[in-house]
Amino acid sequence: PGQKQIMEKVGSYTVLTTSMTFVSAKQLFIKRAMDIACGLVGCLLTGIVFIFVAPAIYISSPGPIFFSQERVGKNGKKFKMYKFRSMYLDAEERKAAQNKLGDAKMFKMDFDPRVIGNKILPDGTKKTGIGSFIRSTSLDEFPQFFNVLKGDMSIVGTRPPLIGEVSEYELHHRARLAIKPGITGMWQVSGRSDITDFEEVVKLDTQYISNWSVGLDIKILLKTILVVFKKEGSV
Repeated sequence: PGQKQIMEKVGSYTVLTTSMTFVSAKQLFIKRAMDIACGLVGCLLTGIVFIFVAPAIYISSPGPIFFSQERVGKNGKKFKMYKFRSMYLDAEERKAAQNKLGDAKMFKMDFDPRVIGNKILPDGTKKTGIGSFIRSTSLDEFPQFFNVLKGDMSIVGTRPPLIGEVSEYELHHRARLAIKPGITGMWQVSGRSDITDFEEVVKLDTQYISNWSVGLDIKILLKTILVVFKKEGSV
């Protein structure tokens, strides 16, 4: 269901090609041109954000300002994704808290003790800091514009999964790897942190791939701006 088919002659053989969607060279060129244009503007904005965010990160948690993590991209290709560091350097040691999803395919916590400034006071009050701020405002995502310029990511795509998450995938989950991951996408503008069912994420991503068009990308970009300004969760 939802698959597109093309029948063509190759020599004396009749070949039936099945795909989730078919994209022309012109459409791919437009998408890449959009990525380069947005990537250049995004890198400029990242430089401006850096001036304000870098000192706040370093004062709260001395160490690197940027954080890189290996993610899985198009067709399973691994790449290093960049972010402003929003977690303590000993983040993995602090990962003792419960995973909200209870699912190795996607990790999420309600109150993450690994985030810079996050602490639970003796009276049970939850205190947040710069890490929580840059995540809730999506400022931590800005360095990914460099990934977009490099061609590892697109402005709009699927959520870039961790290597450990992909190792847990069932066959139908791998459809998400058919295109470049994006800074934003269907999942981010359809509830973002409110969606906790991984199958729902896969459904949204495959829906995006099957119905992709330049117009859909523009629509998602506009929705993303609204979501970020309304602070409806973070990726």
